[in-house]
Amino acid sequence: MEREPSASEAAPAAAALFAWGANSYGQLGLGHKEDVLLPQQLNDFFKPECIRRITGGGGHSAVVTDGGGLFVCGLNKDGQLGLGHTEDVLYFTACPSLLGCPIQQVACGWDFTIILTESGQVLSCGSNSFGQLGVPHGPRRCVVPQAMELLREKVVCIAAGLRHALAATASGIVFQWGTGLASSGRRLCPGQTLPPFLTAKEPSRVTGLENSKATCVLAGSDHSASLTDAGELYVWGSNKHGLLASLAAFLPMPQKIEAHCFQNEKVTSVWSGWTHLVAQTETGKVFTWGRADYGQLGRKLESREDWKLQSQDPSHPCSGPPKNMPSFLPCLTGAAEFCEIGAVFQFLPMKNLRFLEKRLGFSKVMELVSCGSEHNLAVIVYPGGRATGSGETSWRKKVRGDGEE
Repeated sequence: MEREPSASEAAPAAAALFAWGANSYGQLGLGHKEDVLLPQQLNDFFKPECIRRITGGGGHSAVVTDGGGLFVCGLNKDGQLGLGHTEDVLYFTACPSLLGCPIQQVACGWDFTIILTESGQVLSCGSNSFGQLGVPHGPRRCVVPQAMELLREKVVCIAAGLRHALAATASGIVFQWGTGLASSGRRLCPGQTLPPFLTAKEPSRVTGLENSKATCVLAGSDHSASLTDAGELYVWGSNKHGLLASLAAFLPMPQKIEAHCFQNEKVTSVWSGWTHLVAQTETGKVFTWGRADYGQLGRKLESREDWKLQSQDPSHPCSGPPKNMPSFLPCLTGAAEFCEIGAVFQFLPMKNLRFLEKRLGFSKVMELVSCGSEHNLAVIVYPGGRATGSGETSWRKKVRGDGEE
């Protein structure tokens, strides 16, 4: 007779990988090109509990496993999957040229991919039309990951935007390449000479950060950010949606967001969407700012009249339109216990997160979430070994990576 397991012998947590959203190029890894309105589990992929990172680009996706393996799928017309050809791929496929070369991180841009190895070397593949591969005299595209020889120092963090990329080295220096921000800079800063790193097609040191040590870099569609070891957050680029916490239309040089905008606390983690930012401080407080028209800030904006009254109050920490300044979300305080739940709220409107909780039947088990331009991937950890979703709610709208429906 089988005995029932005691509480201390409860079944181990199981994990499942879900994907949903736009799928015109097979970027969901489900084996077809039909859009998926409801989160659908991938059953034929690597063990989800072994997934270290997931990320999405304009029409492609990438997964890094605990063993350092890189799996990719989706749009590949410029070779952004690094598989040696330009055919779209409908299933997550191992990158053969990187076998035996453990990968630490991958960053997907619109039509290119930046790869960081565990040894600190940076590779790139895909479109190079704007110098986003960091190889100034290279071809217009590269279908196999190639080393960026000009980045000689060990790199600890990478980021990819629409048409630009960044890297932070072990010594805290930030490099940027790709001309994606240059057109906005010339238009919004007429007559002003742009710093070299905005127009470089090879890694160029970001000036204005000489007195700080970067630990993390981020990129959005038309902006960049850097977090330092002192808990300071610097931003630059286009301010179209107010995500730079500044009244300037464009910041050609890094500008620090003052500590009082974060209630005088150090920033410990930052996430970037295409057009908004999320930060978490040393006490677990979460702040959001930037584009807000699709609920991606997780809060209701104050009316402009309320803001005008607050801006006249000297005790109000940051003066600026409501969406343009970091705003504290009490409901997310201590979000570290949710693993990367901060990233969930960063990418998904709150109403859609509520839906996921009902649809998948989970509570505080979202392990990893990442979004491309119009598609999403999530690793769900189920306590007690359950690895099937439940719930009867229907989701009848496609969720875009920029928060748009």
